[in-house]
Parts: sequence; structure tokens; C-alpha cells
Amino acid sequence: MTSTETPENLNSPDPAATDAPDPAASNGAPVMLALHQTDLGGPEVLRLTELPRPTPGPGEILVAVHAAGLNPTDFKHRAMRIFLPPPPLTLGWDVSGTVVETGFGVTLFRPGDEVFGMLPYPYGAGSHAEYVTGPTRAFVTKPAGIDHVQAAALPLAALTAWQALVDTADLQAGQRVLIHAAAGGVGHLAVQIAKERGAHVTGTASAPKHDFLRGLGADACIDYRAEDFTDTEERYDVVLDTLGGQTATRSVSVLRPGGVLVSLLPGAEDTLAAAEKAQVRAVTLLVEHDQAGMRAVAELVDRGRLRAHVSATFPLAEGARAHAQGETGRTTGKLVITVR
Repeated sequence: MTSTETPENLNSPDPAATDAPDPAASNGAPVMLALHQTDLGGPEVLRLTELPRPTPGPGEILVAVHAAGLNPTDFKHRAMRIFLPPPPLTLGWDVSGTVVETGFGVTLFRPGDEVFGMLPYPYGAGSHAEYVTGPTRAFVTKPAGIDHVQAAALPLAALTAWQALVDTADLQAGQRVLIHAAAGGVGHLAVQIAKERGAHVTGTASAPKHDFLRGLGADACIDYRAEDFTDTEERYDVVLDTLGGQTATRSVSVLRPGGVLVSLLPGAEDTLAAAEKAQVRAVTLLVEHDQAGMRAVAELVDRGRLRAHVSATFPLAEGARAHAQGETGRTTGKLVITVR
């Protein structure tokens, strides 16, 4: 599905607006278009800008970007200083495309190979552009059975879910897991990964999204608007908390002793104290680029066990509108920016 619509009250720039290139910046070298910002702020700070095309260094590949996923972390880094230096910035960590050039020492890929992956988070941003460089081992071969849009929707969210459920929580067959915001980007992939691990999966989401979750394999759904997820005798082995704050603290109460709470955002100040009292483990995960994890994701895709739900796509020139739509918080699954 391709969306170019945005509510009238969203103040986005003209999608066709392109900042003029800086001749001194390119020095006659190849150039590219990128979704670039020189200030922090709302979606209106994003401009389609002509920049010098990067060159791969040792151990790097240059990728012609076909599609790039959009994640909540993009919205946050666009608006405020978190991990990255101040603007100018080109955001984007998810990428699917074709290798154009390899740097010194690269043996895994050759020009023409189709690859997908996550640039090193957080400091490797830059995929919302026509070309991007990244370390070879941030990428794997794109599964032949999916297109670049599907591939671009997967890396950051799927790696987050994999590293949370498998690497951190060591989720096993027969265990019970609660996934908050289960219809979101990370959540809907986590549901599929947990089911593949043989777990019993409960997801929180608004009632209209319950059929979507059941279609992914969820065993039970909680309507967070009408139900309190702590009002239950159910005890989980693992909770994946994508929301942070008090949700993390309150999630401690539904874990069995020895269970694991994996949060993607910091919990409230009392989360660790509550976890210690309840004899559970509580950790906050920051996703890392990980070729072994990407290979596991690709293998699940190849076997038909993992698929991203793409709610909408936007051409690179309309990246500001994609940000505006994503910030509504109503997206099911993922948004993707198409480049080629």
C-alpha cells in the first residue's frame, strides 16, 4: 500500500522541495539525494537535499538504497538530541538495496549483490538517502522471496525483537510471554518470533487490532484501553515492554519469580527495586547491529515464519509526511521509505 496522504493540520513541507547543492561540498564528486536536516524539530525540518555520495572505507560496502524502514527512533532523533551529534543529519538505520562498491578487505559481498541490514545503532544513521555506506557485517543477503520494501521493514525491529526474546530472555518452548504494543513495529515481529520459539503469546493492543494479532499467531489479546493487564492470575516467564515508564514497573507484577522483563525504553525509577523485590530480572535493551541475528531473521523469512506488515510506503521526497504519519502512533506494523 502506498500512502501520500496526510491530515490537513500536519504542517509538512512541499515534498518536491529540494535544497540546492553546495558546489564546494561535492568538488565534482558524485552526488546523491538524501532526506536531510540542518535543525532539530518537527517533520518540516526534513528537506530533500543533494549531498556528496559516500565512499566505502576499509571493511565497508556502498549500497544503492532501494528502500529504508522508518522507526520511532527516527522521529525522536529528528526532534531532539539523544545519541547523535547535532545536525546536520541524515537519519535512517534500516536499509535494503544493491551493493555498488566494496572497500578494502571486503570478501563477503560483491557489486550487484542484494543485501539488507541495520546500520550500527545509534551512530551509523544515514539510510534515508539514495546511497549509504556501512560495515560489511551489518548486512546479509536479502531473501529472494521478498522485495526490498519487505526487507527494509525488518532489520531494526526484527533485530530488537530477536535480541530481546532470544539473546536476552532465552525464550523457550512452552513458556508464556507478554508483548506490549504487540501490533507495532517491534511488537508484531516479536509475536511471530515468540511463536516460532514455541511460546504461548499474549499481546496488548487496541481491540480493532486483535484479529491482526491472532492472524500472526497470538494466543491471547488484551485491550489496553478497556483492560488492566495486571488484573489477572496469569504469570509470564517473559515480558517485552516497548513502552517504558510505569508500564515497565507494573509489568514486574505479572512475572513469575525468575522471570525476565526486557524494556526498550527506561522504566520508572522504582522498576529495578520492584524487580528485585519480586525476584525477577529487569533489563533495558539497546539494539545492536548483529550479522548472526540478521542471518537468523533472514532464515525465518526464507521459511515463511516471519513477515513484516507494511502499513504504508512513501517516496524519499515525501519522507516528512512519513514522519508525520508515524508520529500519530496509530501505525500497525511498519512504514517504509522507497528510494528506487
